[in-house]
Amino acid sequence: MSKKVNMPAGARQPRVLLADPQEHPSSALAEALVETGVELVVGTDPTGYEELLVGEPWDVVLCDPGSSPELLQRALDHNASPAVILLDAFGTIDDAVAAMRRGAFDYIPKPAPVDQVIVSLRRALEQRSLREENRELRADLERRFELSNLISRDQRMQRVFSTIESIADTRANVLIEGESGTGKTMLARAIHLNSSRAPEPFVVVNCGAVPESLLESELFGHVKGAFTGAVRDRNGKFDAADRGTLFLDEIATASLELQIKLLRVIESRQFERVGDTATREVDVRVICAGNRKLVDEVAEGRFREDLYYRLKVVAIEIPPLRERPMDTELLAKTFLQRFGEEHQRESLTFSDEARTRILEYRWPGNVRELENSIERAVLLGKGEQIEAEDLGLEQSEPGSRTPTKLHLTAEPGPLKKALEEPERSIILRTLELTRGNRTDTARMLEINRTTLFNKMRKYDLLDFPSRSAS
Repeated sequence: MSKKVNMPAGARQPRVLLADPQEHPSSALAEALVETGVELVVGTDPTGYEELLVGEPWDVVLCDPGSSPELLQRALDHNASPAVILLDAFGTIDDAVAAMRRGAFDYIPKPAPVDQVIVSLRRALEQRSLREENRELRADLERRFELSNLISRDQRMQRVFSTIESIADTRANVLIEGESGTGKTMLARAIHLNSSRAPEPFVVVNCGAVPESLLESELFGHVKGAFTGAVRDRNGKFDAADRGTLFLDEIATASLELQIKLLRVIESRQFERVGDTATREVDVRVICAGNRKLVDEVAEGRFREDLYYRLKVVAIEIPPLRERPMDTELLAKTFLQRFGEEHQRESLTFSDEARTRILEYRWPGNVRELENSIERAVLLGKGEQIEAEDLGLEQSEPGSRTPTKLHLTAEPGPLKKALEEPERSIILRTLELTRGNRTDTARMLEINRTTLFNKMRKYDLLDFPSRSAS
């Protein structure tokens, strides 16, 4: 037999199962539980316990382990992980310890004082609420770390992701700036995929790769006979991207004459094909990118100021990989997993020397260079680990960091004293890598923050500029 106590309408009530074959002693407890504001089901028939448990989600299960050992085990193994409070008439201290080790939240001997049960119930619900909140926070954090195919742990990239989520489903034009290889095309694609235009075309034009004399035709199309070699009518990329997104990379290479036509199509959504008099209309969202600062091009007179402001309705700057040390390790592991699966070398890992080389190298080619380096290592590496030499990174590569070397300036003394200089140097270099973020620094050094703080104090590094409240 079971009875369900319906609670007043409102926010979701905690659901509690009281499984006790002793109906009369449980009735007073049930009334007290209802008064706490939970939705309660009382089960007095042990043969129906399993059906009750499995049939619906529960926040807390109160049960007598002696009446149904199977119920206890099922409750502890339940997918929804309800908190389990045991009400036992014949248990011992050893039974209580064993139950808690198996995952029970609390153990209360019978006759169970109602007040004690209520206190335990409230603590269980508070813990469950906190656990659910932490789960949601972790899910939100993971979501912020990933956007389409982009991943990052860098705070500035998190702000970029947040901006994309805010403006993706709008008509706003976007200007993306950053060094070559930072992932501007992937970022533009992420904007497209997170918008209502996602089912429509995403068209990419690298303006710097198309001869200036052909770029206008590439963008707007042409009619037969418009110029030598135009043997038939041809639509351009604006036509191809109709209702979708057009990504113009290296926009700074466009001539001033072409910029005038780009300004018109962006403002009015109208243009003419080369050699044609008929005006065509398109609905295209324009995203532009470049590895040169357009504002500098405007100052030098090489880029139209009016077009610049039309393009940078939303401006996004991608920091270079050398300024995102936490992303270097994250991306390296991601690429290793991907290429390991592609080339049937899933068991590969990085050696300590390879990991150090990856973290120390400045990656002038940014994410693209890192990706190519990892794929090369997967293909050419011979052992079960990726070694530093497999990465193909020359120590003399311009821009790479010079590894710290230990030079003895006096006669060797106590080892502990001799190791202080390189230890300070390593901590200082890691602080530089993380731009003073002590949490990231401790993580990279694989020490806790207290140890890091003590060492920074010892080596007079507490004044190192920090970008986080530490």
